[in-house]
Amino acid sequence: MFNILYSESASEIIINTEETADTVTRASINPLIFYGFCIGVFVLIILVILLFLRQNGLQRKYDLFMRGKSGKNLEEALSRRVAELDNIKESNELMDLRLKNVERSMSRAFQKYGIVNYDAFKELGGKLSFAYAVLDEENSGYIMNSIHSREGCYTYIKEIIKGESYISLSEEEKDALEMALNSNIPEPTKKSSKASRARAKHTEE
Repeated sequence: MFNILYSESASEIIINTEETADTVTRASINPLIFYGFCIGVFVLIILVILLFLRQNGLQRKYDLFMRGKSGKNLEEALSRRVAELDNIKESNELMDLRLKNVERSMSRAFQKYGIVNYDAFKELGGKLSFAYAVLDEENSGYIMNSIHSREGCYTYIKEIIKGESYISLSEEEKDALEMALNSNIPEPTKKSSKASRARAKHTEE
């Protein structure tokens, strides 16, 4: 209910209501709502500007891609790209096949060696005699023993299978074989083998 009081001396009208406190409270909240609304509008404007700039960037890229191209030209360009990708895939498969052949050849090639120079006879110096061991990746190969004497030079070959010889070896031959067994496969061969396996796995996928 409203209570209206008249004051003749001050010529004022005083309105007294039970809802005055609630009205004042609501009036004090209105500025906060207004500020929040302004902040929200400002954020939305920034988002719209960012979307507009992104759309312009995509439009420029699209125009650059479609410049001077019709639907038919675009189809031809895509067909050429697909054909190029097929050619690249075939080239990679051929290269992998050749690399595998090279690796198989390398596994049979002699990759480890050991050589020991010695004097076969005490009266002869210079260590012109030698024992030379060559092995493949599986430690199979040969030992060549060249014996130098006054009468001439004699060379003997003994076969090595899986790092062992079925014929007795001299001390120099044993040392040469041990040196070859302890020598490592060249690092590039190891790396190329790993790379080949990775490419083969990728091609299968």
